[in-house]
Amino acid sequence: MTFELLCAVIIALLIGVAMAFNGYRWFLILLPIFGFVWGFGLGAQTMQALFGQAMFATVASWVVGLLAGVVFAVLSYFFYLFGVALFASALGYTLAVALMQALGLGLNFITWLVGIVAAVAMAFVVLKFNVQKYVIIIGTALAGAGVVVASVIYAFSPNKELIVQYTALAVRTAVSTSFWWLLIFVVLAGAGIYTQIVTTRSFVLEVKENKF
Repeated sequence: MTFELLCAVIIALLIGVAMAFNGYRWFLILLPIFGFVWGFGLGAQTMQALFGQAMFATVASWVVGLLAGVVFAVLSYFFYLFGVALFASALGYTLAVALMQALGLGLNFITWLVGIVAAVAMAFVVLKFNVQKYVIIIGTALAGAGVVVASVIYAFSPNKELIVQYTALAVRTAVSTSFWWLLIFVVLAGAGIYTQIVTTRSFVLEVKENKF
């Protein structure tokens, strides 16, 4: 491992731990970043599901992913409720697609469609019943635990694949094939959720009015 890679892994680990255990307090800062990552991934996966392309295998998937990422990031920055709905939809989509793939289905049109339906349903439920805080806590804890697991796996992997694609693949592969990685992921996420709930009981996000 090179010194540069070691520094990058340490930084990623620190960010992952901070996100898992303090994501709710950081949410307004993280929101545009989540918006970009979610839009980028969704755009690329949509191209994969609709046209049977490998993820990021074509220029079109990159362009669609980047455009969706930029649009989602900008809207998340300026409109808080849109950002919350987007964050909730990302959580719903990710869980639904992970469940479909755990059942042995690849990222085809049916899996993508189930993910989209779950995303819309999750966003609706979160806004309708005003449970944003707990969805944010759960989502940031899961994301932080995923960053920690992916960083360690990426550091020691002989294949340095594209990090945007590898992060999701690394976590999914690790937790589905290794009891210990699954345990680490679950413990980290669970500890993050518990810590955030306990430490933010009297904390309320101060959301500024929309800039437009």
